[in-house]
Amino acid sequence: MLTEHALLPVISGLEKDFEAAFDQARLIIASMPGFVTMSLSRSIESPNTYLLLVQWHCLEDHTVGLRGSPQYQEWRALLHRFYEPFPLVEHYELVSATPR
Repeated sequence: MLTEHALLPVISGLEKDFEAAFDQARLIIASMPGFVTMSLSRSIESPNTYLLLVQWHCLEDHTVGLRGSPQYQEWRALLHRFYEPFPLVEHYELVSATPR
């Protein structure tokens, strides 16, 4: 399993519109093979910056499965217009975790 990490710089003043569009777009990712879980958080210090974390079974579930799907075009149409600059997306493998 891996975690997709994206800092989403939303154009200032469009945060509420972005959140509404994301509410629709999240259903696209959640329906994809290999999807595990997802969270979207908003920065307190920089309110137009969001942190998207998506867990996938494997890298290809995201890079090939989602990005190569027709549904990705819908995702792009819903969300990509809000970003300035375009987000950097990276993938992480768990090294260590400390449960409570």
